[in-house]
Amino acid sequence: MPDMTFVLFGATGDLAKRKLFPALYNLFLDGKMPDAISIIGLGRTHYQHDDFRFVVEKAIREYSRRPIQVSNLQDFLNYFQYFIFDATSKESYQSLHELIQSRESELDIPENRLFYLSVAPQLADVIASNLNASGISQTKGWRRLIVEKPFGSDLKSAQQLNECLSIAFHEDEIYRIDHYLGKPMVQNLESLVFANPALGLLLDHTQIANVQITASETVGVESRAAYYDQAGAIRDMVQNHLLQLVMMTALNLPEQLTAKEIENKKIEVITSLRPIKKEMVYKDIVRGQYTAGEVLGTPAVGYTDEPGVDISSTNDTYVAARLYIDNPSWSGIPFYIRTGKRTNEKSTRIVMEFKSKVNDTTKLLTEGITPNLLIVEISPNENISLRVNMKDPSLNRFIPTSINFSTTAEDQPEAYELLLFDAMIDNATFFAHWKEVELSWKWIQPIIEAFQENLLPLHTYPAGSTGPDAANQLLQDNQFNWW
Repeated sequence: MPDMTFVLFGATGDLAKRKLFPALYNLFLDGKMPDAISIIGLGRTHYQHDDFRFVVEKAIREYSRRPIQVSNLQDFLNYFQYFIFDATSKESYQSLHELIQSRESELDIPENRLFYLSVAPQLADVIASNLNASGISQTKGWRRLIVEKPFGSDLKSAQQLNECLSIAFHEDEIYRIDHYLGKPMVQNLESLVFANPALGLLLDHTQIANVQITASETVGVESRAAYYDQAGAIRDMVQNHLLQLVMMTALNLPEQLTAKEIENKKIEVITSLRPIKKEMVYKDIVRGQYTAGEVLGTPAVGYTDEPGVDISSTNDTYVAARLYIDNPSWSGIPFYIRTGKRTNEKSTRIVMEFKSKVNDTTKLLTEGITPNLLIVEISPNENISLRVNMKDPSLNRFIPTSINFSTTAEDQPEAYELLLFDAMIDNATFFAHWKEVELSWKWIQPIIEAFQENLLPLHTYPAGSTGPDAANQLLQDNQFNWW
């Protein structure tokens, strides 16, 4: 791996402490860091270098998946420097440039620079423009820009942001991060059929009745009310995470492909997503908002009673949708997606339901038979299971039985470890290409407008439930149920 400079914008923020510093530390423990690397953290807090290193150490002690190794901890911390930074000040960029060059000279690092924007969305274009104007991104080596979501708040703002970033960086230098794409089981999806021919035979599309993708949370808005009350579940989860899972699920690749080929396949899927007209959104979309209830035995207030949330807010904390991919592989097979806060469980999973051969004339002979399911558990557990029906002679009926294929690997790398390493080695397979982002916004835009114009009802659901009853009707219209 080439030596490099890693510039982290937003180094005093929550994401850096909870995810990025622990990810870098675990890469260090695994020997997946360059021989020479300069990590420069930027923030507005007045830290000295040692103060910042203490913040990094505290973060990895608290959040690293592996314990601290005292013997080489200082070697890791010595990578870090801190710079007090104002993203709107040209003088800040000039001083930052001097620090980057000084460290490159001191450590004999070529001008390979990786910039990570863990900042408020409105600062992304400001920083990119100034990186270009100041010459920081004009390097003799390579340069890469990692951008955290949200990538825009609607189609227009996403296009404007991309235009700005494209002035300073080429498309193949921009890494739009979606941490769902870093989850090991999601990364397995693109090679699942290629590596397991038996699954390829099983996943005969003519035998699949429907596909269900769920990303549920037990938590509420926590400290994110200022952002979330403007974004809602439709922007926070559906436009990025869930549509990326749809693309990855629909790949079903029979062969191993390059990053560029996978990108093209994903674009083919999102291009084939059947559009939903604004005035017809009510037929295929359900939106909801949680009310007071009980989650895992603990009382929970309703959304509009959360700190920082407007009492009259009609923001969506739950979205379910029925969608179709109009290509030869998935034609006529409904995909159902749902996501919600304050539900009964934390779970991200993909369920493929197979067609049943049970009919009215065979019901007496097939009592207890339920559809076969292939279930891919993404988090919090990683697991693939196949649900089949086994006959119990003593009861003279069938009982659903699951065959589990759990990974035996312990202490799996976390999403940000995999994604940071991929960015360092120039592997863009599990990052979102601009075309995927733009097409996702185009599909979502009519739904957002329908929400804004109140063209469909806002259903309520008690905290601790699975969501509003109306979400069940989406599937019952086609004689299905959520699994």
